[in-house]
Amino acid sequence: MLTAISRYGARVLPNTQQLIQEIDGRGELIEGPHLAQFEAAFARRFGARHAVSTSFGRVAFYYLLKALDVPRGSEIVFPALTFWVMPEMARVAGFKPVFADVDPVTFTLDPQALERAITTRTVAVVPTHLWGLPCDMDAIMDIARRRRLLVIEDCAHALGATHRGRSVGTIGDAGIFSLQTLKPLNTYGGGMAVMADESLATRVRALAEAEPYPTEPSVRKKLWHGRVQRISIRPRVFTWTLFPVLWTCAMFNTNPDVYLWEPIGPLDQFPPVYRERYSNVQAALGLEALKHLDRWTETTRRNAGRMTMALAGVPGIQLPTVPEGRTHAFYQYCAYVPSRDEAVRFCVRQGVDLETLHVDLCSSLPLFKRFSASAPGGERAQQAVQIPIYESLTSDDVDRIATVVRDAVSRRSNRFRAAAAL
Repeated sequence: MLTAISRYGARVLPNTQQLIQEIDGRGELIEGPHLAQFEAAFARRFGARHAVSTSFGRVAFYYLLKALDVPRGSEIVFPALTFWVMPEMARVAGFKPVFADVDPVTFTLDPQALERAITTRTVAVVPTHLWGLPCDMDAIMDIARRRRLLVIEDCAHALGATHRGRSVGTIGDAGIFSLQTLKPLNTYGGGMAVMADESLATRVRALAEAEPYPTEPSVRKKLWHGRVQRISIRPRVFTWTLFPVLWTCAMFNTNPDVYLWEPIGPLDQFPPVYRERYSNVQAALGLEALKHLDRWTETTRRNAGRMTMALAGVPGIQLPTVPEGRTHAFYQYCAYVPSRDEAVRFCVRQGVDLETLHVDLCSSLPLFKRFSASAPGGERAQQAVQIPIYESLTSDDVDRIATVVRDAVSRRSNRFRAAAAL
């Protein structure tokens, strides 16, 4: 069997276990000096005035919503294509999520759709920098200023991306980041809220610090789970563990993706892990990871450029674009290919795992049925695939992935030409 390539790669410090052992040896797994140091370093690194660590990025968003001085029951606009948990957090916090369509070329919030979605009850907009590409923040901020809306940037995919030289998360009133295992900065869980306003930061911090510290078993479980997750997607391990399941599903034309993500449902009762503070050992890993972030991001961008060169000009493939003035973090390399599901099955059978799901067309989910809206751009965007180009892949890996994708597309084209000749 060929060595298989996973759809995801984790960014891992070479001295992860050593750092954990050192922190553990000092009895600082839970509390310690690294918490304040990491928040300060994070804010400084990305040009924010304040940063507050949380148990998840989604929880950082929830605290921001609870800390805002706006009436409950007001409307918040989200892109139709985003992670379902974000509008659900708004609903739980007492707001009404409203959905605006996305641009199917950039996969980000369409400013014209945003303008149409605003009513007299709208108080905020949450631009999602999907896959690592910043939204059209010039247009969004212009609309927000004219309509007096708060802007909370969802930067879960976009750490390291910029818009006209400014780091995402610092352009609007606040931003949230995810620090999960597969995200651009991996601390085996956690999130961060950043903001400029001191009074808002004080209220968010009060909410975060009102939560209990995690127990030692809880922290050890996070570290263990993250380690298992990152090891399981290493090529040699992935080839003999998760990949055979994907390969078998591809042979029977079934898609196991829906089982890889948490089930979609109401969050009126938060899972216990939401109601915890961020731990010192995670902050220590984050501090060290910040030193490597630029190199990781540059390597990922280089792999993206190599993929673009390899696939450019292939009939039927629409490659990702980066509008002028924006830099792409390339959390995912999202492209359109003919006959998406057929192409994905072919690639899996050749040892290359492509992603098709990952975020949700929230405007069509049963969870948000009473908030549903038409989103043709989002429907189109759902037909894209995410091609692996993450930092740990070698140039040879990227070339192999590109060859398999080209073969998937040309195989379909040849079959149609043969059928047309009959």
